[in-house]
Amino acid sequence: MQGASPDPLAQLRDIHLPPPVSWWPPAPGWWGVALVVLLLLAALVWWLRRPAGRRQPVGQSALAELARIEARFKQTGDSARLAAELSILLRQVAISRDDPTSVAALKGEAWLAYLDQTGGGEGFRHGPGQVLISAPYQRHVELEAGALIALVRQWLARHD
Repeated sequence: MQGASPDPLAQLRDIHLPPPVSWWPPAPGWWGVALVVLLLLAALVWWLRRPAGRRQPVGQSALAELARIEARFKQTGDSARLAAELSILLRQVAISRDDPTSVAALKGEAWLAYLDQTGGGEGFRHGPGQVLISAPYQRHVELEAGALIALVRQWLARHD
């Protein structure tokens, strides 16, 4: 063996490493992650903006309706109608703010307890708001109109 080199390891060459992996373009999985993050951000923005856009007109229209009810009462002096219209207004605002099925089912003392609980006082169960249970169904009602209207205004302001 004439041409054979005595050391076969001398013929080996050094290992060549591949170039480092580039950060761009990302793998397809990262595109999916980016898409999911963008969708979640869009949903979060929509969710945060939706209640703010929905609450303001209801509060303003409820206070405007309360002013119309108060003006109508000053013209007519019909306390039964006043109590009925205030009760309807309170129920409409409560249904628009909370779970419609649970709020719509409330009546009597449970309704007044709900109003006190969400209004932060006891003006409905132990104050001028007591008349809301029976007054809408009577012809002639004795009530403190100013105190009742103030109580409803306070409740509406707390839910604006």
